[in-house]
Amino acid sequence: MYDLVIVGSGPAGLAAAIYAKRAELSVAVVERAPMSGGQIVNTYEVDNYPGLPGVSGFELAMKFREHCDKLGVEFIEGEIEKAELAGTEKKLWLSECELQAKTVILATGAANRKLGVPGEEELTGAGVSYCATCDGAFFRKKTVAVVGGGDVAVEDAIFLARICEKVYVIHRRDEFRAAKTLCSRLAAMENVEFVMKHTVKDIQGDGRVASVTVCSTESGEERQLAVNGVFIAVGNLPNSEVWKKSGIAVDAGGYVVAGEDTKTSIPGVFAAGDLRTKRLRQVITAAADGACAVTAVEEYLNSLR
Repeated sequence: MYDLVIVGSGPAGLAAAIYAKRAELSVAVVERAPMSGGQIVNTYEVDNYPGLPGVSGFELAMKFREHCDKLGVEFIEGEIEKAELAGTEKKLWLSECELQAKTVILATGAANRKLGVPGEEELTGAGVSYCATCDGAFFRKKTVAVVGGGDVAVEDAIFLARICEKVYVIHRRDEFRAAKTLCSRLAAMENVEFVMKHTVKDIQGDGRVASVTVCSTESGEERQLAVNGVFIAVGNLPNSEVWKKSGIAVDAGGYVVAGEDTKTSIPGVFAAGDLRTKRLRQVITAAADGACAVTAVEEYLNSLR
C-alpha cells in the first residue's frame, strides 16, 4: 500500500515524484514508455524553460529523471489496464501486477492529433512541430505553414506572423471554426496567406522541412509551398480512456476535469499536466501541476488521519 501512485512519467509526473519523495511519502511512478519524459523526449529544443535556454527535450527529460533517481523514486514500467479509484484504497491493475495506494495522481498526458501524411513522422522535431509557442522562435524571419482551423491554429498563426517572414494557413474548409475576433486579427496581418479548402498531402525535406504539398478539396489540384516549418494544430487526444471507465469526470474533449488544485471528481485522485482541463499546456505548467498535486495529496492524507 503506497501513499501515492503517480501514473505517467512526463514533466508533471516526474515533478510530482520529486515533491512526493521530499515530503517523505511512499511513492511509485508507473510509466508506459521505456524512457521517462513524455512528449518532450521528441522535442528537438526547448528554449522557454527558465534557466535552461536551448536545452534539448531529451536532455531536459533526463535531468528530471536523474533528479528522481537521486531521491530514490521507484519506477514501474507498464500500462494501467483497469482502475478502481473510489474509496480510501485505490487499486490499479497492470498486466504483471496490482498496485494499491491511498492516493493517485493521473499524469498520462495527451497526444497530438497527427495528420498521418508522408514526411510528418520523419520530420517531427526537424521542422514539423505541434506547438508554436514552444518552437516558433526557431523560425524567426522564415516561412512557415500552420495547419488547422480552430482557435489554437489561428492563435498559432497570429503568434508566428509576428516573427516570421510569411505564414501560410492551410485549412480543409472554406471558413475557420475559430472565434471571429481571432480570425479578424489574423486577416489583418499582411504576411499571412490563406490556403483554404486544401488538405496536406505530404511534407518534404532532406533532414529538415523544405516544402509541403497541398491538395484542393474541390479540384484535386496539387500545389507545393516552400516552407521551413509546418505547425500542425488539429487537436489533441488526451490519454484518458482508462480513467473515464473508472468513473473520473471528463469534459467534452476527453480531458479530466480538474482545476488548479488538481482535484478530480473522485476524492484522493488528482490530475496533473496535459491530461487535465487547462488553458496552457507547456513543460513549465505541467511541472507546476505536479507540485500542486502533491500539496493536495498531503492535505488529503492528513484528512484521513
